[in-house]
Amino acid sequence: MAAPAAKQQGFHDCRDAWARTIEALAAEDPRIVAVVNDSVGSSKLGGFQKAFPDRLINVGIAEQTMVGVGAGLANGGRIPFVSAASCFLTGRALEQVKADIAYANFNVKLVGQSSGVAYGELGPTHHSIEDFAWLRPLSNITVIAPADAWETAEAVKWAAAHVGPVYIRLSRMPVPDLLVENRRFQPSKAEMVREGGDVTVIACGTMVHLAVSAAEELAADGISVRVLNMATISPLDGVAISQAASETGAIVTVEEANIHGGLGGAVAEHTSAHFPVPVERMGFPGFVPTGAVEWLFKHYGLTASGIAKSARKAIARKSV
Repeated sequence: MAAPAAKQQGFHDCRDAWARTIEALAAEDPRIVAVVNDSVGSSKLGGFQKAFPDRLINVGIAEQTMVGVGAGLANGGRIPFVSAASCFLTGRALEQVKADIAYANFNVKLVGQSSGVAYGELGPTHHSIEDFAWLRPLSNITVIAPADAWETAEAVKWAAAHVGPVYIRLSRMPVPDLLVENRRFQPSKAEMVREGGDVTVIACGTMVHLAVSAAEELAADGISVRVLNMATISPLDGVAISQAASETGAIVTVEEANIHGGLGGAVAEHTSAHFPVPVERMGFPGFVPTGAVEWLFKHYGLTASGIAKSARKAIARKSV
């Protein structure tokens, strides 16, 4: 990102879309409640708390208790949205997510706020880049990383109507709206953002608009790039991946997460088993240092030019 995203025209905070949507849903469905860990502000639930003071439960800084309370509410017929910083929600309370929600298959909606490296300057304790790898093996939890405000709102609506556990991963960094005609949110289905035949870039969350910029950069050199928005990390759209492998012959994955066990790992698992092609995985290789978001993205090549470079590398591997 060349400049702080909040200052760029047309950029929107997905957390605003989440807050508006859950307030509207709660007005129509009294079963919807929110559970937080002293995170009303960072979850942008001030409006929800004002409108529904009896339906927001703040357990304080006690994430394990928070998830357990959410499970209990679901067991009692409510639809709880458990919202907290994703680094703590999926790290500190992972055992409760596994045992109280996934194993019990309770109807709890987990909302991981400020995911990835959005807390940049707070460092590795606040980076949330392992969440995909932790949650993917809990196969009955649908894992969604929306790419923009519209998709965030649609994912929250779908989660409220869906019976079963869901994890929605949101960033605090504003992103632009994807310009895709006739959009329709379909969980577990990749969204074709851009057609292309030379290489496919599969991205999720904050990385999708950078993938589009990379495709535009490569188009100037005559390289045709397919861009897929893989918003649902689990369950994965294996059909779209196989088609991309078959029709373009090379794949680049891009995620604001650890490349081990995340989107890149999932795509590599699928292609190696079903349609082997070169796969270049972009993301973070392990623990990430403290630093501003823009610096971290640039340092690890998570930029339009960095994605374009990986796409060229994947294409070159097709002929090896």
